[in-house]
Amino acid sequence: MGLDRIDVFIIVVYLAGITLFGLRFRKRQGSLRDYFLADRNIPWWAIALSIVAAETSTLTIISIPGLAYDSNLTFLQVVLGYLVGRVIISLVLLPHYFRGDLFTAYELIERRFGRRLRSLTAGLFLITRAAAEGVRVYAVSIVVAIALGTGEVASIAIITALTLIYTFEGGLTAVIWTDVIQTVIYVGGTLMGMFTILHLVPGGHQALHMLPATPNKLQVFDFTPNFWLPYTFWAGVIGGTFFITASHGTDQLIVQRLLAARNQRQSVTALLASGVAIFFQFALFLMVGVMLYAFYRAPSSYFGGPDRIYPTFIVREMPHGISGLLIAAILAAAMSNLSAALNSLSSSSMMDFYLRWRPAANEREKVERSRVATLLWALVLFALAVLALHKAGRVVEVGLQIAAVAYGGLLGVFLLGVLTRRATQNGAMIGMACGFVTELYLWLGTPVPWTWYVAIGTVVTFAVGYLASLAQASEESFRP
Repeated sequence: MGLDRIDVFIIVVYLAGITLFGLRFRKRQGSLRDYFLADRNIPWWAIALSIVAAETSTLTIISIPGLAYDSNLTFLQVVLGYLVGRVIISLVLLPHYFRGDLFTAYELIERRFGRRLRSLTAGLFLITRAAAEGVRVYAVSIVVAIALGTGEVASIAIITALTLIYTFEGGLTAVIWTDVIQTVIYVGGTLMGMFTILHLVPGGHQALHMLPATPNKLQVFDFTPNFWLPYTFWAGVIGGTFFITASHGTDQLIVQRLLAARNQRQSVTALLASGVAIFFQFALFLMVGVMLYAFYRAPSSYFGGPDRIYPTFIVREMPHGISGLLIAAILAAAMSNLSAALNSLSSSSMMDFYLRWRPAANEREKVERSRVATLLWALVLFALAVLALHKAGRVVEVGLQIAAVAYGGLLGVFLLGVLTRRATQNGAMIGMACGFVTELYLWLGTPVPWTWYVAIGTVVTFAVGYLASLAQASEESFRP
């Protein structure tokens, strides 16, 4: 069927409308506290929706249905781990973040260990977040190119520039409130897409009721005691717990939102509420994939791969107007993720590096430099997205997986800081290096499923870091 003028009109109206909405907050940024933490005056429910938007990308919306199309619903076991991880963060990490006036997650590392380890953890965040986000910008450019008929480089420029405008001007306040709107749009659009698929499936509800007859298609739990399978109950819950504890407890992208809450209690409420929303969201995306299977009943190779199934259905099968809304929903997820990345990269650059070099800067200079940092990171992400365009196969693989590979080292260091008193800066740095090398080896040299990477990396980092700290203390005690 393809897109027509009404679809393009809806997409253009969305892009213009969300940009103008974000610009409404540009006059409220008088200090770094305003620009990076929204003056710590955001209600918990808005932070919860912003967390959901920040961890949802275009790849999530198009890949999760493709995963369910090819397999079943067992990915929900990983999401159960996401819920457990949020509880651990609430009990173990958040109390430390709210002791003092912190702007970034890595200030906690300096307070516990020292400046060198703070620089190392913050630098690792900047590198891995930029790599992953550049790939996500490239991914959404494909959707924009299909929808608006622009070239992929022009599409990358459009989506980056529009997101930059309101992030540059409005800071975290604009990011969070646009996230709220965008979350409603992409979840609402996906719900509408699911009901449209249900209407189009031959046989409707009856065809869906016959799906249990398809072997394991609606299976959620898999208790198979097989370490080498990525989506068993054990790998899902344990791996998902470690992954989300790292991504939401040590990654500035999410920690920044948690620090913007009015107090620790509201931060905890926002984090736990976002977990409930994420569970609903992934169940929704997975069911869309199952329903697409009921509609097509064809191998994913017919579409050129599982990630292309949902976009193909939107463009070819959806009624005009609804298809435009769904494309806008995919762009909503992309822009919310990109704006979150720009603001968090800027905040870490300023607080963890620039202001340590120039601490005497006044508030006006700090805000101006923060906006410049936001602009520079937008240019970096644009360049990485264009690089992914020309070297898609390798860069996509590296950009998406290295972020996960780094999480074990980060989480291990944070746990050394908050759970032990004997860990030292040198010991933690040795542990972090060993954990990172271990995860690289697991990824590049073994068939170990990705769901175990962060758990193994965290254990290695914590154990080696603690033992190295004890050895250092023992050596110093024997010195004359």
